[in-house]
Amino acid sequence: MTKIVIIGAGSGFGGRLSVDIMSREALRDAQLCLCDIHPGRLKKVTDYVQRTIDRYNLPTRVVASTDRREVLPGADFVITSVAVGGAAYSGYPAKEEIEIPRRYGIEQSVADTIGVGGVFRFLRTGPVQHQFFWDMEELCPDAYVLNHTNPMAMLTWLHSVDSSVRNVGLCHSVQGTTMQLAAMLDAPYDEISYWVAGINHQAWVLELKHGKEDLYPRLRQFAADPLHVVGEEVRFEILKQFGYFVTESSHHNSEYLPYFRQTPELLARFGLRIREVPDTPRSVREWMKDTGVDDANAPVGELRLSREFTTGIMEAMLTNVPYSFNGNVMNTGLITNLPDGCCVEVPCMVDARGVHPCYVGNLPPQLAALNRSNIAVQELAVHAVLNRDREAAFHACALDPLTAAVLPLHKIRALFDELWAVEEPLLKWFDPHHTGPLPEICAP
Repeated sequence: MTKIVIIGAGSGFGGRLSVDIMSREALRDAQLCLCDIHPGRLKKVTDYVQRTIDRYNLPTRVVASTDRREVLPGADFVITSVAVGGAAYSGYPAKEEIEIPRRYGIEQSVADTIGVGGVFRFLRTGPVQHQFFWDMEELCPDAYVLNHTNPMAMLTWLHSVDSSVRNVGLCHSVQGTTMQLAAMLDAPYDEISYWVAGINHQAWVLELKHGKEDLYPRLRQFAADPLHVVGEEVRFEILKQFGYFVTESSHHNSEYLPYFRQTPELLARFGLRIREVPDTPRSVREWMKDTGVDDANAPVGELRLSREFTTGIMEAMLTNVPYSFNGNVMNTGLITNLPDGCCVEVPCMVDARGVHPCYVGNLPPQLAALNRSNIAVQELAVHAVLNRDREAAFHACALDPLTAAVLPLHKIRALFDELWAVEEPLLKWFDPHHTGPLPEICAP
């Protein structure tokens, strides 16, 4: 029996990926172990999964635990999707990671990838999630980890250089963007092909085809109508000025570059809203909405696959039937004009022998340059965690393209020190006197 562990099962991914697992014939007889340190959320998702099992009379066996070490022994696959210190996008500390930089003039959008907010998310998340990998080295060293936690590139980098456990980082921006482009161009999605590579949340659609037809001329013609770019002003501006369409939304992409969020006028020009972080999480989980469930006690919806790559990868490893996807892996000469040893997002093939990243070669030089500006932040942040180096964490913030475009160094330092003081309870990893495991603080 295949053993699959989901750490952070109460997150937006836990229930959705459980449904994906039960939707694939090769995975239905799995032992599905749901783990979350929040007992209430764990019970809700466990009950939801059990109702699905009962409704369809599935052989899946579900186990729930608040202790990952209880369920990790012998795991074949481990899915990670966690928030450390509080809810992922509401309340403390996510709210502080938006609002404190805002007081200094930095207007972020999501703050989970790079930027001051993204760096601090990594500083509090990386050391705690890395504890999972130390446990896996002991309890299930042959497991494959499929990570959904952000910041994806920094976490993949950390786990890959400081752990022997095999892992790949998974995002849905590649399939989401290509589906969006197909809809724009009225092309059936199952008939298009694409070649996408770069880094997470800033990968480039290098080729987009419908059969043998190159769809880029049609995309540029589509973009010539001002009405067509509404809602995606940033990405179409990137296409216009740099020649290629980028993954992740305009809302996200605007904070990875220095061009779009410096002033209120620029925000208005590119249709960008001010981010308001709620005090409490949304009551409806994304996985519930995705399956037509709007109440924790409602009947389950139909078994159907989401657009996530996760279970396709597991199925390919079990059946040896190859599967293609875009994954976050270490750059071992895959993209030749990005630094060796950074984390890249590239096409991959997977079979029973594991994940096989594809060679890409050189990106167009202007795209590689944009990626390198983000990689510099990731590199310093990873260095900070590996070496417990607070000063390297400051350097990561100082190198962020948007932050550097708005603030002088002395104000970046003041911002950094203020946010560090607010989050100090979550940054025990950097305290030279700290011993023992790091606290996994549970959001209310």
